[in-house]
Amino acid sequence: MRTSTRYSNLGVKDVLAALSQIGLPLYLAKADIRQRYRRSILGPWWITISTGVMIACIGVIFGTIFKSPMQEFLPFLSAGLIIWGFISSTVMDATTVLISAEAIIKQLPIPVFTHILRMVGRNLIVFFHNLLIFPIVCLCVQKGINWNILYFIPGLVILTLNLLWISLLLAVICTRFRDMTQIVGSLLQIAFYVTPIIWMPSLLPARASVMLLDPNPVYHLLAIVRDPLIGLSPSLMNWLVSAGLLLIGSLLSLLLFNKYRARISYWL
Repeated sequence: MRTSTRYSNLGVKDVLAALSQIGLPLYLAKADIRQRYRRSILGPWWITISTGVMIACIGVIFGTIFKSPMQEFLPFLSAGLIIWGFISSTVMDATTVLISAEAIIKQLPIPVFTHILRMVGRNLIVFFHNLLIFPIVCLCVQKGINWNILYFIPGLVILTLNLLWISLLLAVICTRFRDMTQIVGSLLQIAFYVTPIIWMPSLLPARASVMLLDPNPVYHLLAIVRDPLIGLSPSLMNWLVSAGLLLIGSLLSLLLFNKYRARISYWL
């Protein structure tokens, strides 16, 4: 009975231990960025440059195709692509984060959740680098900001916390079932096209908008961060869906992690 109780709380203890040592994953995240771009003149700014070029190309092409005013479309597109890059890269990295850390997990007594925090922190650093593109775009199209920009902070916090539980859930599942990595990649491609990232929601008829956007969790997570940047206030539904995902998803991922934390090292 004591052994069963000890293992049933293993996941919770692991998460708490990782959070109590939050400085370690943040330091490792910064070290990952430095290591990836070692001996590079521009370092991580290469990601920002490539993202900026992509935004410029897609903006001109799709803005012309959709006949959208550039003053509205370019800030919408740039914010959407930057936030989507954060979401998609975090989700894809989550599928292999524990597999990549196999040697550390087997040799060092570091909480498993530390690797999740490290990966999300690394992608968050890249996100802030890319976010510098947005004010440049706004200056180019003479797009101003308003007080709705303050919603950006709680929106980003909720998005990041959602990505943490999603990453934990996927990390456990994909460590056990390696084919899930390809499935997640395919689902991300579908999510990119059905979510208003390179097209504006105003292009949809009212009925299609209700059917396509309201049940789309990616849209709501994107909206609570993007809308404040482009001067809009996220809707109540955006906040409720995002907060509901955070509560329910965190509980489910923690229950799964609690159950299978002890087996992870055997699956690697």
